[in-house]
Amino acid sequence: MSRLQGAITPDEFQIRAIEAIDDGESVLVAAPTGAGKTFVAEHGIERALAQGRRAFYTTPIKALSNQKFRDFSARWGSARVGLLTGDNALNGSADLVVMTTEVLRNMIYVQSPNLAGLGVVVMDEVHYLADPQRGPTWEEVIIHAPAGAQLVALSATVSNSEQLGEWIRALRGPTRTVIEHERPVELRPLYLVADRTAQEDHLLGLLVDGRPNPEGHRFDAQLPSGRGRGAGGPQRSQRRRRGPFGAPRKVESVLRLDGEGLLPAIWFIFSRNGCDEAMAACRDSGVRFTTAEERAMIRTIAKNHTAQLGVADLKVLRYERWLSALEAGVAAHHAGMVPSFKEAVEEAFSLGLIKVVFATETLALGINMPARTVVIDKLTKFTGDGHDFLTPAQFTQLTGRAGRRGIDELGYAVVAWSPFVTFEQAATLAASREYPLRSAFHPTYNMVANLVSRYERDEALGVLQRSFAQFQADADLVRLRARLDRVEGVLAEAEERAVCELGDVGDYAALVLAERAVRPVGHDDLTGSAGVSAEITDAVGDLVPGEVIQHPGSEDRVVVLSVAHRSRGRVRLRVADRSGHPHRLTHMDFAEEPTVVGKVDLPVPYRPETDQFAQEAGVALGRLNPRRAVGHARTRPTDDAPESILGAQDAAVVPPAEDRRVGAAAEHPVARCPDVDDHLTALDEVGRLGRDRETLRRRIAGRDTALERDLRARVSVLEARGYLDGWQLTPPGKRLARLYHEADLVITHAMETGLLDGLNAAELAGLISVFTYEHRSSEPPPEPRFPNSILRRRFRQIERATRQVNEAEEAAGLPQTRGPDPGMVEVAYSWVAGAGLADVVDEDLSGGDFVRWIRQLIDLTRQIAEVTDRPGLAVTARAAVDGLHRGVVSTMTELEFETGLTTDAAAADRSNDTASGSPPA
Repeated sequence: MSRLQGAITPDEFQIRAIEAIDDGESVLVAAPTGAGKTFVAEHGIERALAQGRRAFYTTPIKALSNQKFRDFSARWGSARVGLLTGDNALNGSADLVVMTTEVLRNMIYVQSPNLAGLGVVVMDEVHYLADPQRGPTWEEVIIHAPAGAQLVALSATVSNSEQLGEWIRALRGPTRTVIEHERPVELRPLYLVADRTAQEDHLLGLLVDGRPNPEGHRFDAQLPSGRGRGAGGPQRSQRRRRGPFGAPRKVESVLRLDGEGLLPAIWFIFSRNGCDEAMAACRDSGVRFTTAEERAMIRTIAKNHTAQLGVADLKVLRYERWLSALEAGVAAHHAGMVPSFKEAVEEAFSLGLIKVVFATETLALGINMPARTVVIDKLTKFTGDGHDFLTPAQFTQLTGRAGRRGIDELGYAVVAWSPFVTFEQAATLAASREYPLRSAFHPTYNMVANLVSRYERDEALGVLQRSFAQFQADADLVRLRARLDRVEGVLAEAEERAVCELGDVGDYAALVLAERAVRPVGHDDLTGSAGVSAEITDAVGDLVPGEVIQHPGSEDRVVVLSVAHRSRGRVRLRVADRSGHPHRLTHMDFAEEPTVVGKVDLPVPYRPETDQFAQEAGVALGRLNPRRAVGHARTRPTDDAPESILGAQDAAVVPPAEDRRVGAAAEHPVARCPDVDDHLTALDEVGRLGRDRETLRRRIAGRDTALERDLRARVSVLEARGYLDGWQLTPPGKRLARLYHEADLVITHAMETGLLDGLNAAELAGLISVFTYEHRSSEPPPEPRFPNSILRRRFRQIERATRQVNEAEEAAGLPQTRGPDPGMVEVAYSWVAGAGLADVVDEDLSGGDFVRWIRQLIDLTRQIAEVTDRPGLAVTARAAVDGLHRGVVSTMTELEFETGLTTDAAAADRSNDTASGSPPA
């Protein structure tokens, strides 16, 4: 272990994961929140840096990237750590770079020089690949990440972690899956019920011996039928009789938690207004959990985080009301708050100054804010289409914050009573351990354009066939595809080694074989030495790399690395034991025919002569299940079942030297080459690998998959609209390949057809906002307002273009691209035109929402400026970015303030690598 482990004693699962990294393997670590997955990641980073290689750390959200950047800068020094997100670009060529996952995906697609020397990629929150909108990005990175880089994937404990690990192994070679189910702090689920007939709320255990507490059923709401809700989910249309029990009130409940010693707490409410109202109720009730000294510290923290906001902006953001709640030890945390407010809450809570935070579920995503107790206000959540019951995975994610390692002996997960959920449902959810990860992978137009630019048609299909979605549907196809990729890679290397500057190796080999064909039987002693039968020699010579045999001189098993046929029929083996030590054997070492007792996948690329290859093969041998290692007769594999990781069916055969010293072969110029043996071995490999490649192609062909149909459909749409010409990108198609957005095709169409031309900066910002803004409230959107008739007309044209794309998608059987939303047109226009924060923020648009939408608009507008081939549009787009990036939007975060990062510095350090596709803040 590196010096990283000197300070603390690692847990057993951390040791296993670190051993995998030290053995050169990739690793998937699935463990509960707070268990110490980052400890493993930091070891991988330390190892890569010690080897003089670079390390990338990816996260799903910008806030988590910022936090990791701070942590790593403190550990390794700011000079060695960089940051790349949609908002920030700092020291992007550093040894260790933290970034959002979208940034790494984009770096891979543009083949960024920053990928050179990459030793490890850490993917935090890799279970995010199940996210319908952004999940495909995680799979793209895992599929396309440089082959020489180790992958350290960190995941929550999902019930199919082994399947995820198998998929990564199929793609990237040796991969160890390490699973830890035990939480670092034991979790105790509780149930909180208000009782109108009692002096205080009921607080009881949800589970008794792992089963629903029988005392809890009496709290269920009374329905006309006398029954609780069924398994079909909450039914809000049914009327219930009013009983003594109800949902607990926030103020009374917080005081009860305080009295029970259960603070600090995070109370999850799936509504921003609900969070603000709960915070206000506590503040206005006079509740106070802080001392005078703590209140002074809170004021200092708040002042530091908001120092760059003007007095007018602070008034609009109701700073004084927010601060008064903070001083009482109560806060809200949600996306509707400006970043400086959220960061102040995070710092104060992490220091123990804030005792209760009312938060939306975004707080559960990676930010390091553990508490003693987590309260879940409701087990149902509005999704836009209705109210859905929380999944076990969501429940586990939320309650993962409960229990502070090294501080609390127990963490508490409190479920608040609701009339729409029975006690049985709540207890069953708390006890559930079934939360499988489901891939959300699907092609996008941008993805297809990048596949066309990088691969031939069959190769592009192969990329989709390597996805986790395909693995879940047909694991065998993914394994075949991965094997074909490895065969083709090694075949290309063999073809290079089979070339000789002195002449044609193929012609020379043909002459050698012709000489052997006319030689009389008995010309050589084919057995090589007296006392060793031809059967033993043949059996040893028939061994295939990857097969496991019993060592002839011991009880140990060894894995065959290579088989070489020498002069006079001699056979030489290179094998490795479980410790990874290489050994040389010949047919003379065997008293009887070797028995194959198993088979392992050998490392890629195939370099059996190196010690590193032997070490990795030894690791694979050590994982071989002894119960499956049953001896069997050695049989020649068929074309339908290629052996070894390369699919090789025969060991490479170099013709004996005697066969090359007679006749025409001796006169051939290749015969004088000092590397003739290597050329002939490579030529033999080319033949064998070529046969394997065709066999694998035949087995893959004919498997028509949903992803293949999706690819064909998107290709047809792009061809019909002029972005593809056959399997070639047209100029508009090349621009599409550089634009990352869910409405990529419609946005590119708007650029190409002049819909974004002829506007001033304010008008352009307003028009582009129709692609980034989305009305998400359950209430109907207000009537759109346009500053002028030009923008109204352009919006209608974009609507028509979207309908045309949707019609083509419907005809092709594709999901439809989301339509434009004009809800931010006037706001964006006014902001660029110079309006103040008070002019654009109202009860329907919070300060935090405003900043978030504008920053997403900046990201897309910046992409358009970089992608377009229209100089006038590029100039106007850059002016729009400048107009958007001001006031509260341009206010530096604490991170930027600490590092001295300015707008100019960020722009100077920014490259196309940082186009993010707007991950959440």
